[in-house]
Amino acid sequence: MSSASVALVLAAGFSNRFGSLKLCATLDNGASVFEQTLANIKQAVSDIVVVTRPELAEDLIQHCDSLQIFDQAERGMGATLAYGISLVQDSESCLICLADMPFIRPESYAAVARNLQSDNIVLPIYKNQAANPVGFGNKFYKELMALTGDSGGRPVLRAHPEAVQRITLDDPGIVADIDTPDELQRYQQQLRQAS
Repeated sequence: MSSASVALVLAAGFSNRFGSLKLCATLDNGASVFEQTLANIKQAVSDIVVVTRPELAEDLIQHCDSLQIFDQAERGMGATLAYGISLVQDSESCLICLADMPFIRPESYAAVARNLQSDNIVLPIYKNQAANPVGFGNKFYKELMALTGDSGGRPVLRAHPEAVQRITLDDPGIVADIDTPDELQRYQQQLRQAS
């Protein structure tokens, strides 16, 4: 467990392309997308803060100890991330986790947390592709708290190339971004075949 790192889980999206509430979609193992994502994070990081919007709180509250409500989620992921960072700014570092990525292995979260320091940014890579979760040291919190729009932490990454530590992980789950029910089924099928 990493005590210096906090996992900030962004769970305030609108699932527009999914057609229904993506975080509550059921996986093959019976867990919801959100439940499985959270279970995987909990195996790697002990301090977790989940940020959601008011409409989702009732569905998610039963699964997490620290659920924070952001009532301006329509302003985009950047604004949600800025709000989330304001809640964890006493931590040394933070993993930015997406609530709709249930296939990331616990050891991938642990690897990002292990490499994080207060003055670096850890970017996981899978087959030359930038992935999630991205970790930020508290040196970058002020810039993260100024974010708006829908680009998440990318502007801060681009502004500090010298601080970015890339770590290659053999985990296809770190790039398994689910936008539609078809994608969810496809990723599950690929994982079944791989195991």
